[in-house]
Amino acid sequence: MGTRLIMFISAVVLASWVLSASGAHYRAHHKQREVALTEEINARAWRNKRATDDDNALLLADSPEDSSPLPPVGDALDLPTCLLCVCLTGSVYCEEVDPDMTSVPALPKETNYLYARYNKIRKITAKDFGDIVTLKRIDFTGNLISEIEDGAFAKLTMLEELTLAENALVKLPMLPGKLTSFNANHNKLKTKGVKANTFKKLNKLVSLYLAHNELEAVPMIPENVRTLHLQNNNITTVSQDTFCKSNDTYYIRAKINEIRLDGNPIILAQYPNSFTCLPSLPIGRYQ
Repeated sequence: MGTRLIMFISAVVLASWVLSASGAHYRAHHKQREVALTEEINARAWRNKRATDDDNALLLADSPEDSSPLPPVGDALDLPTCLLCVCLTGSVYCEEVDPDMTSVPALPKETNYLYARYNKIRKITAKDFGDIVTLKRIDFTGNLISEIEDGAFAKLTMLEELTLAENALVKLPMLPGKLTSFNANHNKLKTKGVKANTFKKLNKLVSLYLAHNELEAVPMIPENVRTLHLQNNNITTVSQDTFCKSNDTYYIRAKINEIRLDGNPIILAQYPNSFTCLPSLPIGRYQ
């Protein structure tokens, strides 16, 4: 009887100890959760206060008493172009404009560089550039230009680079005299659409690109040209005066270093006297 009593008392003591330990563990865990919750509430309150302070600061900054007038954006006529395009100091970028750009945009005064590539411009008029005489580079690659009015570039006395590649031109206008690079690749140009003196007076022209057109003959090339691309046209013949001078057997055309005539019907080997003044033979078909 005594043994049973001792065992009963031991069991009661053990159960009490287990319950006590479990309660302590629960209280400790509950305390940790309370502390973590309190910290989260404090953090949220601090963030809300900071946001409120920032909002108040913005409201104060926007108030009429503390605000100063914004700097002028420019003339009202400049705004539409600079909303459609990207206008940086001296440069205007109008590339793949949405909604479609079908004409040359009005440019801010003193624009130096215009990039109006991959739009749907169909025509360049004599009024498009107006008094923007500061232009040095124009790029109309990838438009639908089929017509350029006479005098469209007449006032652009500082223009050095003009790109009209990937359009639908059948003839060229008169070009500014200071051009150093002209690119009309991938158009529909024929020889009758290029006047004999179109390039004659361009004494600073270095690079001339007329590839992928419908030219039947090589146009008159200025002396300073170094790179001439005429590949993939319909050129069938060249003369002794095309590149050299038939009346001057000592003449050397030393500046030109690349002539491409590949992709034309002409067999260059049939015209050996046409290349005697050149430092290297044109690239093309010889047999």
